[in-house]
Order: sequence, then structure tokens, then C-alpha cells
Amino acid sequence: MITPDSLFAISSHKQFEKIALKVFRFQHENNLVYKEFCSLLNVTVSSVKSLEQIPFLPIQFFKTHHVVSNTDAIEETFTSSGTTGMITSKHLVTDASIYEQSYRNGFSQFYGNIEDYVVLALLPSYLEREGSSLIYMVEDLIKLSNRPESGFYLHNHDELIKNLIALDQSGQNVILIGVTYALLDLIEKQSFQLQNTIIMETGGMKGKRKEMIREELHEQLCNGFGVSVIHSEYGMTELLSQAYSLGNGLFECPSWMHILLRDTEDALTYVQNGKTGGINVIDLANINSCSFIATQDLGKKNPNNSFEVLGRFDNSDIRGCNLMVL
Repeated sequence: MITPDSLFAISSHKQFEKIALKVFRFQHENNLVYKEFCSLLNVTVSSVKSLEQIPFLPIQFFKTHHVVSNTDAIEETFTSSGTTGMITSKHLVTDASIYEQSYRNGFSQFYGNIEDYVVLALLPSYLEREGSSLIYMVEDLIKLSNRPESGFYLHNHDELIKNLIALDQSGQNVILIGVTYALLDLIEKQSFQLQNTIIMETGGMKGKRKEMIREELHEQLCNGFGVSVIHSEYGMTELLSQAYSLGNGLFECPSWMHILLRDTEDALTYVQNGKTGGINVIDLANINSCSFIATQDLGKKNPNNSFEVLGRFDNSDIRGCNLMVL
């Protein structure tokens, strides 16, 4: 029996691999979509003895199928953002408490006690729709911070500027979590010299601005906020865990999450550290959906297991996904 507590108590890679293989066997047996996908790849359970042999479900399945590994009632349905008429991903969550354990433990692993921070959130495009897993997480972190100054900001930039400057000057530790384009809007209105504030961008221009390479973006944000580094969060609707970058675009995973990089020409083989590949994520918090996901992101992995996110596959570039339509 795999319990959530055992997932979040993982303390070594060997332990991670052992539990991941157990989760694979559980999901192969209980997740009909995943089982059929494995069957189309001619993968049998007994042949899988390492992480590299586990099949990774293309993330697009969350747009077309109900990806669940049990028959419990759905507690939350997280949906991806998308333009009008676009098919969005749906992550059906049968136990929201596992998601809460995941992001609370993940935050603690990277940043310590949430009560040490005032949490300010500038997430307009997420606030303006239903079903955002990011809003679910940040709303809970705001409550857990137990600070009356913590809260969301939509378009009230003047109030945010005033509060951010006052909090920072008072010596209070602050985390400002913002969608990328909104952070750029903010520094166009006001330049800062922040001493006690972490700026965390969640990625994405959401069609509001032209995309920028990370170095250029972070340089602008560092200059505008007067900070030396920009933190980042790597998460998505289809995951219940986040990786964090404490600067320089180098992400690290919590102990129950792991990254493998697949060959861009052959989805069933892997590339060496330092080479560009497609990001495959093992997220053990996804115990009740699918823990093994082939994303549409491109990345590069380092020998210490940190990784960079370099961009996204163009749809025409995705190879090895002709099994996607079951």
C-alpha cells in the first residue's frame, strides 16, 4: 500500500526509484488509459525494472481522456488556460489533500516556514478564470502565512506598489508571485529597490506580450525590482508538484519529483546530461492520476539533477506521439 506520507518522506534517489516502480505497477493496474497506452507500446509490467523503462504518457491525454487511477469521487477539476475554442487539459483530482501536502511540503523544502513571509500574488489571467491549480495553491499559501498583509492583486497596481514598498522597507520578508507579463507591467509603472523581497515568476505571457528568452526577461525583472536574482516556479495543471528555481533559471525538484530528458527524435530513448531533450516528469503526488508524464517542454539537465527549461516543442516537432489517439 502506497500512502501519501510515504511519498513525502522520500529521502534518497534509491528510495524514490523503489516507490516510483510501485506507483507504476499500481497505475498500470488501475488507470485504464495508462494501461492501454502501455499495451500499445508492448510494455509489460514485469519488464519494467528502472525509471528509464517506465512509459511516459504524453501530456495531451489530459485534453482528451479522463486520466484517473481510482474510482473515488472527483474533489477538484483543475483546468489549463487556453484561448477561446481551444481544448484545455483537465486534471481530475480525487484527493485534494495530497495536492495540499505536496505544495506545502515543497514550499517548506525550498523556502522554510510560510509564516515567515508575507505572500503577495499578481496573477490576473489566472484569477479571471475557474479551475486554476496555481490559484488554489497560492490562496492556501496566503492563508497559511497568517499575515493580514498577504493577498491577491488583480489590476490594482497602485495599491500593490504602495504595500510592496512599505513592507520591504519595514524589513518584512515578502514573496511576490506573479505571472510574467503582469510583473513586467508593474515595473513599467514603478521601479523598485527591494531588499527583503523574493520575486517569483510563474512563466507565460498569456498572449499579452511577445515571448522573451529567460536571460533577457530576468535581466529586465532584476533591474526593475532592484533584486539580484529572479526565482521561478515550474508547475502545470497536469502535475500536483512544483519545481523551483532560486535564481539563474536552474530548477530543482522536491524529493518526490524527478525529471528525465527524452530524445526529441525518439520519445523512447533518453539524452545525456547537458543535451537538450523533451522533459519527462515523474510526479509521485499524482498517485491518483498518472505520475509519468511526457511534457511539451524542452530542457537541459545538469549532473547535480538541476535542470533548465529552454522552451516548448512546436507541435510539428513532436515525434513518437502517434499513439496519442487511443
